[in-house]
Amino acid sequence: MLMYKKIGVVGDKDSVLAFKALGVDVFPVIEVEEARKTVDKLAMTDYAVIFITEQVAKDIEETIERYNNKVLPAVILIPSNQGTLNIGSKRISENVEKAVGVNIL
Repeated sequence: MLMYKKIGVVGDKDSVLAFKALGVDVFPVIEVEEARKTVDKLAMTDYAVIFITEQVAKDIEETIERYNNKVLPAVILIPSNQGTLNIGSKRISENVEKAVGVNIL
C-alpha cells in the first residue's frame, strides 16, 4: 500500500527554490514536456500534495485535469514570483460552488 506523505512544488526555478527552506521537495522545470513528466511522476509516487505555479499550469492543463477527480494527489495552483494569472483562485471558486451549490466567495 502506497503511503502518501510528501509535498512537492513544480515551477520555474526562481519561484520554487524558496520552498526548499520549508522542507518541501522542489522540482524546477523549464520545458512544458518536462513539467508534464514531473507532475505525472510525482502523482505516481508518494506525493500527497503537488503545488504547481500558474505559469507552468497554464501549459499543462490536460495533465492537471487527470488528477482533479482523484482524492490524492491534491494538485494546487499557486502564483509564481511573476505574479498571479488568477487561475488558482478561479479553480477554488469553482470547487466551492460545486460543493456548496452557490458561489459564496
